[in-house]
Amino acid sequence: MYPKYDVIVVGAGHAGCEAANAAAKMGSKVLLITMNMNTIAQMSCNPAMGGVAKGQIVREIDALGGISGIISDKSMIQFRMLNKSKGPAMWSPRTQNDRMRFAEEWRLALEQNPNVDFWQEMVTGITYKDGKATGVKTGMGIDFEAKAVILTSGTFLNGIIHIGEKQFGGGRTGEHAAKGITEQLVQIGFDAGRMKTGTPPRVDGRSLDYSKMEEQRGDEQPEKFSFSSETKPLTEQRSCFITYTNPEVHETLEKGFNRSPMFNGRIQGIGPRYCPSIEDKINRFSERNRHQIFVEPEGWNTVEIYVNGFSTSLPEDIQYEAIRKIEGFENVKMFRPGYAIEYDYFPPTQLNLTLETKLVENLYFAGQINGTTGYEEAACQGLIAGINAHRKIHSEDEFTLTRSEAYIGVLIDDLINKGTNEPYRMFTSRAEHRILLRQDNADLRLTQRGFDIGLASEDRLKQTKEKQRQLNLLINDLHQKKVDPDMANPMLESHNTAAIQHRTTLNKLVKRPQLDINNLKEIGEDYATYLNKYDKHIIESADIHIKYEDYIDKEMKLAQKMNELENVKISDKLNYSDITALSAEGREKLNKIKPSTLGQASRISGVSPADISVLMVYMGR
Repeated sequence: MYPKYDVIVVGAGHAGCEAANAAAKMGSKVLLITMNMNTIAQMSCNPAMGGVAKGQIVREIDALGGISGIISDKSMIQFRMLNKSKGPAMWSPRTQNDRMRFAEEWRLALEQNPNVDFWQEMVTGITYKDGKATGVKTGMGIDFEAKAVILTSGTFLNGIIHIGEKQFGGGRTGEHAAKGITEQLVQIGFDAGRMKTGTPPRVDGRSLDYSKMEEQRGDEQPEKFSFSSETKPLTEQRSCFITYTNPEVHETLEKGFNRSPMFNGRIQGIGPRYCPSIEDKINRFSERNRHQIFVEPEGWNTVEIYVNGFSTSLPEDIQYEAIRKIEGFENVKMFRPGYAIEYDYFPPTQLNLTLETKLVENLYFAGQINGTTGYEEAACQGLIAGINAHRKIHSEDEFTLTRSEAYIGVLIDDLINKGTNEPYRMFTSRAEHRILLRQDNADLRLTQRGFDIGLASEDRLKQTKEKQRQLNLLINDLHQKKVDPDMANPMLESHNTAAIQHRTTLNKLVKRPQLDINNLKEIGEDYATYLNKYDKHIIESADIHIKYEDYIDKEMKLAQKMNELENVKISDKLNYSDITALSAEGREKLNKIKPSTLGQASRISGVSPADISVLMVYMGR
């Protein structure tokens, strides 16, 4: 009765949307199953995309041919480049988004993809035969057949919502939890665990006094996520605001601690270390008398406000009493209280680097089911799972990214080799090659790879190659062109940097911390005319390359050395128990994770450098 699909994607959050779009765009016939067609790509928590390290991930998704960046651009109401006062490896784009428009743009994009079909219902389990996934079973007893299945269940697997002493099943407020999948997978042999996350109250912006808060405007010259010409930077932006808690707020919150599910043991799951609830913050950091609160609009026209920094599962009466003691919130009207949610996840050491499970062939996991937190982390996993599901069923080679190629590679490598027992969030500090993985060069790093697999368009590739050509030309010219002291010194003195005594190449001036390439325009009209030929992004990338070229060269050589280990393949049939020279912990971890390369083995927690040396000898390297 129902058609057989190439790929079934279960769940239509950020991971599911990217997975469905990627597989369908590459040519697979895809069925996207969701419990509610009206919440496709819902921003369940804050109405924002990007941020520190996360913004780099969004640009990497865009460079590969995914569309989270384009959707973010079409729905943004504010753009900021974070960490501009730090080095360029730390610069991270972030957008504030219109929550309703974001979901609408995603749904429209998926509906315009002719290879995507939709079905609204709960999936209660997978079907499989001879160790291979063959489809899914729904709550109404319908069997949908497919060659591959991608589970992107978010917080819905046996989800329980907590508000004070009240608790009820749900994957998100107002939506049912998903039952059956965890129980079946555990029966098959998968390990499962519980995690917890939370969200703050939503309030009526008309009831706030913004005059008591600090305004946080967007950038004066806003940019965007996507490298494509499909989107444009904003010409108008909405401001966010900043206010703070105070001792009176903390005292009020503490009155509810005895009714808190976090402190009385009802919540067993581990919450995100880097995004704690407000009660956790005032408990752990009792010496601090205030905590920052970001007041974020939910869209262009809605009055709904997201109270970032006030995530809580305390009783709603305590939430309401405490929030009204925040400066600017004295007369606030609450739309709905904050809550915590517990849900099932599956430790990601049970996956291959393609995000295919080791126990069941052609079954993929992506997003919070793998223990991550954040839209961006979920979206990039969905993209990789969608790509690999398509390629696997079409007998094509697997697609993976290394730690020196992308933050996406860092994230997946961390999950597979180290696992996680708390919600995993990406940071720049997790990437040892972060000077190579900047937000400005994601297209130069990844567009060719996206094109090679049929995801990034030919136009995008041509655009990237032209950018690389112009960048190389500008960098080469600045290394070759020289300037006389009498021409350069007035500019140098105006920027409080030492005068030159001899003719000097322009790149040596650019290396100075007081200067950038645009300052060269001040030398004379010829210099200004020459540099004005280049787009501001070309100039910015050239400036970064010249200032940091010694570090970049060093990192590239180190990455190449590490990648030599990635080329040493290890058979998945190897029984490490037979290699007695390995440490006991090394044998245990290697047998559990079954690394595919020597490089992957070297990053497994508990596998020592001595173990790697033993493996190299054993393999005759």
